[in-house]
Amino acid sequence: MHRIGVLALDGVVPFELGIPARIFGAARDLTGNALYSVTTCSLDGRPVRAEADYELSVAHDASVLATVDTVVIPPSHSLGPIREEGRLPDALRRALAAVRPGTRMVAICTGSFVLAAAGLLDHRPATTHWREAERLQRMFTRVRVDPDVLFVDDGDVLTSAGVAAGVDLCLHIVRRDHGSEVANEVARACVVPPWRDGGQAQYIRRPVPAPTDNGTAPTRSWVLERLAEPVTLADMAAHAKVSVRTFTRRFRDEVGASPGQWLVQQRIERARHLLETTDWPIDTVADRAGLGSGTSLRQHLHAAIGVAPQAYRRTFRAVGPDVRP
Repeated sequence: MHRIGVLALDGVVPFELGIPARIFGAARDLTGNALYSVTTCSLDGRPVRAEADYELSVAHDASVLATVDTVVIPPSHSLGPIREEGRLPDALRRALAAVRPGTRMVAICTGSFVLAAAGLLDHRPATTHWREAERLQRMFTRVRVDPDVLFVDDGDVLTSAGVAAGVDLCLHIVRRDHGSEVANEVARACVVPPWRDGGQAQYIRRPVPAPTDNGTAPTRSWVLERLAEPVTLADMAAHAKVSVRTFTRRFRDEVGASPGQWLVQQRIERARHLLETTDWPIDTVADRAGLGSGTSLRQHLHAAIGVAPQAYRRTFRAVGPDVRP
């Protein structure tokens, strides 16, 4: 079982603190066994002040971080010298120094400041809450800060933007570890969207559109039932009974991506699911996902997650009865 340690610092934000236990705790294998154990700790094992008007009690001190496979640092509103001077307090520095080499390091929101102050983000891409991105870059010039994305996966170090982006990052880790079928079940159990691309914008610099009966959700559902068909932007607009220009504008307002980008993402996700759950040839998977050919599937999958279809299937092939076309 993969062990996860979550470090609650003084001023921790309760919502983000709870994300790892909720997401990773919901991950199960095909027989219902837990895939992760999650332990929450503070530096000294004592209660910590939350960003809200209460304290949080924990059962462990930071020594547990030396025993886990993944360390998660949620955000804090009391980072003090970390955020102001780029310096780790001694107790935190010692706790992070005790983490074993090869341990996966994850920061949610302003937890990225902690990893940056520890030197773990030097010469790496990273993100944080968009309001803090400029400060992060100014304080830590060796970090390649991307202020626009939901999360950044740089292998053994992962960072996310604020609030709900922490959910996206943890789901991404589940998907990376165990495949989309497990991640989708976790999302379903937690009643959250199963997938938002890490490169999606953190926020849209426009007012949120007022709810109307003319939204794009019905058309998106219609498209998802026809991923294997050659659906065009004009087809989507026609289904929504609006012009292409109006549909594209509404779609971007609601989804944060263009219809074409969203469609490719959904087809890649469908292909990943089919690779995990069927023994269909690569060309068949590509056709059923609407990607046309095996060559196209290979190109899109490699661009999205950096692996070939056969390698992905070997890693995440679900154990169960074969499904044939």
